[in-house]
Amino acid sequence: MHSLAFDIAHALAGSMVVLSFLLLYQDRVYALLNVFALHSLALALAVGWQAYLQDAHHLYVTAVVALLFKAIAIPTALHRIVRRLDIHRTLEVVGGVGRDMLAGAALVALAIMVMLPVTEGSNALARQDLAFALAVVLLGLLLMVNRHNAISLVIGFMSLENGLVLAAAGALGMPLVVEISVAFSVLIALIVIGVFLFRIRERFDSVDMQAMDTFREGRRK
Repeated sequence: MHSLAFDIAHALAGSMVVLSFLLLYQDRVYALLNVFALHSLALALAVGWQAYLQDAHHLYVTAVVALLFKAIAIPTALHRIVRRLDIHRTLEVVGGVGRDMLAGAALVALAIMVMLPVTEGSNALARQDLAFALAVVLLGLLLMVNRHNAISLVIGFMSLENGLVLAAAGALGMPLVVEISVAFSVLIALIVIGVFLFRIRERFDSVDMQAMDTFREGRRK
């Protein structure tokens, strides 16, 4: 039973890393939002399983918050924003998807090499979860760096935050008040970002960060 519990936790945390790679692979806005919803669903399942293993009832609330807000509410809101802004096009990838995959694999290896020695005194389940969580955080950062589209920056930020929640849940849980405050912070950030995107669209007729840089350079000349 202990081995089965470990395998399930390992598979759920590992699925978040796989879905982070799928986020890097996507080149269309809708596909990116759909994969993020799956990413958040995997987070909810991983945290829920940790709640069962640790007998930590507050983590069930964390799992429900991740399911309702991150897997359902936020992707739905972003879908509506995309439709309102009429953003139905391919996302530009800096350097190409293949290079992103190689860079992502290197970051996962780095996360394992860094985290496993640091957590040598912890139990095996916590060590694996923390390594996976760091990999998710690094892949979220890579997504933010290698995309010009503002929507990709939002998704990269929130996938990074999913990795932080996974780390906190694996390291003997997270205080409920912290997770609730984080959830509300993400919702407020989403509202601000939504208004920001609408203003960008009105001013520049695009949400491509490179197009805005070109416009700014033109104004300087």
